[in-house]
Amino acid sequence: MHPLLLLGLAALLVARAQDAAQSAGDSSTNPQAIKVPTGVILVKGAWSSASDSVTPLPEDGTVANNVYSNQYFGLTYGLSPDWTEKYSGPPPSDSGYYVLAQLRPADTFKGTSRGSILITAQDMFFTLTPAKNALELTNYTRDNLIPDYKVEQPPTELRIANHSFVRFDYGSPVAELHWHVLATQIRCHVVQFIFTSRDTKLLEHLIREMNQIKLPSEAGTTSGTGGGEVPTCIKDYASGENVKERVDPVFSEHRFNPVPIRIVIDKEGKVKHIHFLSAFPDQAAAIKDALSHWRFRPHLRDGAPVEVETGIMFGPAPRPTTPPSRNAATK
Repeated sequence: MHPLLLLGLAALLVARAQDAAQSAGDSSTNPQAIKVPTGVILVKGAWSSASDSVTPLPEDGTVANNVYSNQYFGLTYGLSPDWTEKYSGPPPSDSGYYVLAQLRPADTFKGTSRGSILITAQDMFFTLTPAKNALELTNYTRDNLIPDYKVEQPPTELRIANHSFVRFDYGSPVAELHWHVLATQIRCHVVQFIFTSRDTKLLEHLIREMNQIKLPSEAGTTSGTGGGEVPTCIKDYASGENVKERVDPVFSEHRFNPVPIRIVIDKEGKVKHIHFLSAFPDQAAAIKDALSHWRFRPHLRDGAPVEVETGIMFGPAPRPTTPPSRNAATK
């Protein structure tokens, strides 16, 4: 997501959080009012949820003991001293975009320069761009960079902690800010580390420290499709001849929001896990009930059935991204 869009999203989320707080009432005078959790931005309406509390989710990453870890992605990232996470990210978007962690220097930081680290993930089952992997998504970002930003280093593949990443640097001459983006793919998600600062030396230092990161063996700019200890992810698997039995969900209310979900299909062709990226509770209940009756053709790898992770969109899909007019001067 473009930084300007992130700023706009942040403003929208803050406004919605204020609305939620006002509708809940003043808890100091109303004992029945719902207290808004500290350090969390709330959004009314559709929300992310899952059919069980055991299976890891992309948004379940945590920061503890100066380490960001994410079980879903098999990722462990040690932070620089005095760096921390103050706010949790918003829920995933309808197009499968996650803000996994927002990191910045703590109040105890004594360095002369400050910056931020944003860890994000784009679900490639639901992306609104034509990209198919980390390399293509980064090139798409470069090709559609708006005129206010200038390319400082075009997308370049490199090795970090024995895994392939694509690096893309750009900046804002007006704001005197620089963004260094490192992207790789894990389980059909493009995971990005976005470093922002006015100090390019600080950014290079943070990137060098990434050599201590731990990732699953599948991570790469054009790979990262699961398998092994996690399900194999296959786009559009829940269609065509792969579906042997299907029951459509019956909704109690007619809504017009897209409902993107990820499902895990077991070796026998049954749905064993559902991750709702964005759904109202009544929609989630109806879809969960319907999917319990679905049966799939087992997916074989080397002649043996394996678990599959795939995506399904119920309701109207979000419109594809319409890029701004291309500015050849930025390339």
